[in-house]
Amino acid sequence: MRKQSVRTAALILCILFYLLVGAAVFDALESEAESGRKRLLAQKRSELRRKYGFSTEDYRELERLALQAEPHRAGRQWKFAGSFYFAITVITTIGYGHAAPGTDSGKVFCMFYALLGIPLTLVTFQSLGERLNALVRRLLLAAKRCLGLRRPHVSTENMVVAGLLVCAATLALGAAAFAHFEGWTFFHAYYYCFITLTTIGFGDFVALQNDEALQRKPPYVAFSFLYILLGLTVIGAFLNLVVLRFLAASADTPERAARPLRRGAPESLGPALPRRPAHPAGSTSISYRIHQLELWARDNLGFSPPASPGAGGGGGGGGGGRAGRPLARRKSI
Repeated sequence: MRKQSVRTAALILCILFYLLVGAAVFDALESEAESGRKRLLAQKRSELRRKYGFSTEDYRELERLALQAEPHRAGRQWKFAGSFYFAITVITTIGYGHAAPGTDSGKVFCMFYALLGIPLTLVTFQSLGERLNALVRRLLLAAKRCLGLRRPHVSTENMVVAGLLVCAATLALGAAAFAHFEGWTFFHAYYYCFITLTTIGFGDFVALQNDEALQRKPPYVAFSFLYILLGLTVIGAFLNLVVLRFLAASADTPERAARPLRRGAPESLGPALPRRPAHPAGSTSISYRIHQLELWARDNLGFSPPASPGAGGGGGGGGGGRAGRPLARRKSI
């Protein structure tokens, strides 16, 4: 329990430090540019008021009207295609903010719709991600066999590298398409794809908002919907692999500290720690939970996580590090 508390406290400190670093970097990059935009906007406002003789109150009313008209600039948002687009952003938690329910009944339905839709979407993408990871594993095994390896093995690192390449290709494909259809630069289109598929959804770039595309360009609308849904599956599968790798790495140090020295290794300075059973009944230790997670990954994702140091080691009898671990039966893919 004490080790778990220390690990949790360390993770909280890491997050706080990461937030502080991010705040410092964003402050340095964006603060001066924001001040410049604010000065330019104030200058434009003064020029318009002098040119057209607006009073302060009249100009504020004009600003309110412009803000209210902005959501309608892209055409009707609440026809079926636009409503489907909005539903995607709700259940995937992308939430661009380009449209929002205007009626109280719409707001109430949106809350209940999200309450059921978000968990359903998470479970669906989790299942699809597992199948995608299993497919990638089979392709990697086939590639290693073609290279002449006698006993091909796909590790977590192999899967993470392959997932990273697939993610980069998915983002590049979407960026090329949206740059063509939306008239964005490739960089801005790539940024839009990344912000969308990671469900950040700032809303500074939103597809299907020009030239009434939702009503006039059905093929482009269908492509956008499919790309978002399939892209979320790819990115989600990759992030699952990364989280699994981090969890395994975080438990590696305490597991190594608790394991006795292998046969033939030099003696430690302190007393040897007793060997724990591989599956203690009711155990709640981090290492045991990670061991269970590794077995689940082997069964459901179709690949073997990296072996802990010393697991296959040392003395006679071959494979002594696996003595206390039952072999997990691999499910069919």
